[in-house]
Amino acid sequence: MVSGPPVGRVLGTADATPLSFWVAVEPGAYLQLDDVVVTRRQLPDREPVTIAGVVTAVRARHEGAMFESDVFAIADGTLPAQVQEAAEITTTRVDPELYVPPTPGAPVHRAAGEVRAKALYFDRMEQPVPLGVGRDGSPVYLNFEFLNGQRGAHVSISGVSGVATKTSFATFLLYSVFRSGVLGAEAANTKALVFNVKGEDLLFLDHPNARLTESTVDDYATLGLTAEPFPDVAVYAPPRAGDPSGTPDVSSRLAGVDSFYWTLEEFCAERLLPYVFADADDERQQYTMVVHGVTAHLAKTAAPADGGVTIDGTRIGSYADLVDFVVAQLGDEDSRAFWVGSAVGLGTVNAFARRLIASKRDLARLIRGDLPTGRPHSVNTAESAQVTIVDLHNLPDRAQRFVVGVTLKTEFERKEKAGTAKPLLFVVLDELNKYAPREGSSPIKEILLDIAERGRSLGVVLIGAQQTASEVERRIVANSAIRVVGRLDPAEAGRPEYGFLPPAQRARALIAKPGTMFVNQPELPVPLVVEFPFPAWATRPAEAGPAPRATLRSLTQAADAFAVVGARPAGASLSDDDIPF
Repeated sequence: MVSGPPVGRVLGTADATPLSFWVAVEPGAYLQLDDVVVTRRQLPDREPVTIAGVVTAVRARHEGAMFESDVFAIADGTLPAQVQEAAEITTTRVDPELYVPPTPGAPVHRAAGEVRAKALYFDRMEQPVPLGVGRDGSPVYLNFEFLNGQRGAHVSISGVSGVATKTSFATFLLYSVFRSGVLGAEAANTKALVFNVKGEDLLFLDHPNARLTESTVDDYATLGLTAEPFPDVAVYAPPRAGDPSGTPDVSSRLAGVDSFYWTLEEFCAERLLPYVFADADDERQQYTMVVHGVTAHLAKTAAPADGGVTIDGTRIGSYADLVDFVVAQLGDEDSRAFWVGSAVGLGTVNAFARRLIASKRDLARLIRGDLPTGRPHSVNTAESAQVTIVDLHNLPDRAQRFVVGVTLKTEFERKEKAGTAKPLLFVVLDELNKYAPREGSSPIKEILLDIAERGRSLGVVLIGAQQTASEVERRIVANSAIRVVGRLDPAEAGRPEYGFLPPAQRARALIAKPGTMFVNQPELPVPLVVEFPFPAWATRPAEAGPAPRATLRSLTQAADAFAVVGARPAGASLSDDDIPF
C-alpha cells in the first residue's frame, strides 16, 4: 500500500533512467534520506511497470533566483521566487523486470506495508533476520541466506572506536539470529564464539541490562523479539599471573567464569609454537625455519611427566623452563644441528631465540605445567554453552594473538573433522586489522583467510569488526557478503573499501550517531540505514542486573569441580537431591 496522496512527481528537467531518477516534492510534503518510494510506468500492450527506490539525496533551491544575494530580496517579498525541493531516487526493484525509465510527471508515493517490503526484497526473504528499524520506523531485515552459507557468509563491521558501536551491533545480530526463529531446529546446537578484547564489557551477556526501559522493550517487540539477555553463556578467562591455583583473572564477574590454559604436553603435542610468533611476519626473516624445526622436534620427543614434559631426559615444569631449555639446545653447536639441521646459521637461530625469550613474560600463565592435567581447561564450543566468551582484555598483545590463533585453529579443525556445515559456528572477533593485516603473513592470518574462503562450506561464519577496513586483508573483506558501517573517520571514509556507499551515505557516516548503521547486502543495490535497539543485556559491569538463576548445566559444572573428593563422578547427571534449592 502507499501512504496517502503523492509526495511528488518524477522530475522532467533531469534525466530519468531505469536505475535512478529525480522527484520534485509536492508543496507541503517532504522526502528525507532513506525514504522508500514507488511510482508506476504505463506501457502499451503490457502490464504496468512498478519502479521502487530509496531516497539517496535531497536538495532545495529557489526557482527564479539568479544571484546569491537574491535570497534576501526573496525573503523580503520584493523578488518573486518559489522554493522547490527535489529528491534523487536510486532504484531498488523493477517489477516486472522491464527496465524502462519512469515517465516525467508520474506521481510518486511513499511506500509502506507490502509495497515497502517488495521494494526492499523483504518479500523474497524466506529467512528474514531483524536488524533494526529504518528512518520510517518500520523493521529492516537481513536475508539469512547471505549469512548462513547458503548464498554467502561473513560480516565486516567498520567504524570509529567507541562511537560506531561495532561490538554492540555484532552481539545484537547474534541475538537476532538466535531468537528470531530462522535457525529452526538447529537453534539449540548453533554456537557463537566471542573474543572479548576491551575491558570486561562482554562478560555479562547473560545478565539483564539495568538501564532497560519500556520504550526499549517496545523496540524489540516491533522487530518480533523479546528484550532479554542471552540465556546460555559460558565465560572463560586466563589464570592470574603467578597464581598456582589457576584462578580466572577477572575482577567484576565473581561467578560463572572458568579459566583456560594449555598444558606443556598440549603445547608440544599439538604443535602450538608457531602461534607464539603470530605477529605479521617480515618475509625477509628466515627464523620461521627454526620455528618449524623446533616445533617438529618438540612434538616428536616431548613426553608427559606429572603435568610437565620430559625432553631428552630433562624434566620441564614451566613454560619459562621450556624456553630456557630450547635456547640452550640451540646454543650448542652439536645439539643445534640435531634440532634444526646444520644449514641454519647462527644469526637466524639468535633471531628466533630473542623472540622466544621475549615471550616468557607474556605466555607463562597460559602454558602451564603446574596445574592438574585432568581439570577442564580448554575452550570447546561443541561442549560449551550457546555463546562462549573468551576474555583477553588482561593479556598483552602477544598473548592475545596466541589465544586467538590457537582457539580458532582448534575450532576450525573440529569443524573440518565433522565435515558438515550444520550446526553453524559464529565467530565474533574485534580488531580484525590486528589479526589479519593487509601486509605480511602470520599463522593467525592464514586461519582467518581459511575461514573467509572455506568457512562458508563448513558452517563457520566470521563476524569481524575493525576501525579501518582498509587495513584488513582484502580477501577477507571481499568474502564478506554483509558489510556494515557505523561512524567513520573522514580519512577512512575516502578509501575504496567503502565504495558501496553512495556519496550522501558516505558523508552521513561521518556524523552518524551511536546505534545507526549502514548495512549493505547483496540483494539490494543501496545500503539500508538501520537503528538497532539498545542492548537488553548488560554491555558493561555497571549495567548488569541481578545475576540469572543458576541453570542445571552450570550446577553440573560446579559439581564437577568438587568431584575430586569422591562425592560424585565428574560428568555425572545431577538429581533433584543434588540441587540445594
